[in-house]
Amino acid sequence: MKIAIVGAAGRMGRMLVKMAKESKDLEVAAEIDVAEGFAREWPMDTEAVIDFSFHSAVPPSIAKAAEQGIPYVIGTTGLSPEEQTAVDAAARRIPVVQSGNYSLGVNLLLNLVKIAAKTLGPEYDVEVVEMHHKHKKDAPSGTALMLAKSAADGRGVAFDDVAVYGRKGMVGERPQGEIAIHALRGGSVVGDHTVMFAGDVERVEITHKAQSREAFAAGALRAAQWAAGRKPGIYTMRDVLGL
Repeated sequence: MKIAIVGAAGRMGRMLVKMAKESKDLEVAAEIDVAEGFAREWPMDTEAVIDFSFHSAVPPSIAKAAEQGIPYVIGTTGLSPEEQTAVDAAARRIPVVQSGNYSLGVNLLLNLVKIAAKTLGPEYDVEVVEMHHKHKKDAPSGTALMLAKSAADGRGVAFDDVAVYGRKGMVGERPQGEIAIHALRGGSVVGDHTVMFAGDVERVEITHKAQSREAFAAGALRAAQWAAGRKPGIYTMRDVLGL
């Protein structure tokens, strides 16, 4: 399969290029980035696109893929509502795999969090804490949002009704049912995520720590191959893994 990698100059982009070139089943048709020395577009015989660029770059790129009928894998996070609308429009024409995290471990974690939230109930306070390297531009991470939404799904509540992003000042006592998300940044941390269920007599913590970007890159490459021949629509990494 011939794939184009958008955001090829970034940390994830470089890892994707490296792993794709090492694969017997994949060929890098184009390494695309705004940085000097990189391509600006992919050739017509490209069979899938993987995008780990910047949120504002996604709409024009995915629109082009939709025009050409090419499956699209999105790892870029921090999309605005308008940018997400562009993704949704493209997904009516092509298969789109969109996930805040492509690792097997994190996608398993999503299921575990949903089960824990349902089992423990609102008596256990949910706090999601994530930490990434100092160069990450968006916060909270897409993975943290996915985890918090899984907790809300487990409780059967609307995420937007219970979500809180950090705290500052005299916020008062913590109300029952709140799901809070906190973002830490520093150093070269690849990605740490912890979901805490804090009860009055015990605390349950579910944690995932990424040791290498290879976990994310391998999943994204797998998603590109999986998307080939699928019907138009938005899929998640859990669809790819059959979870």
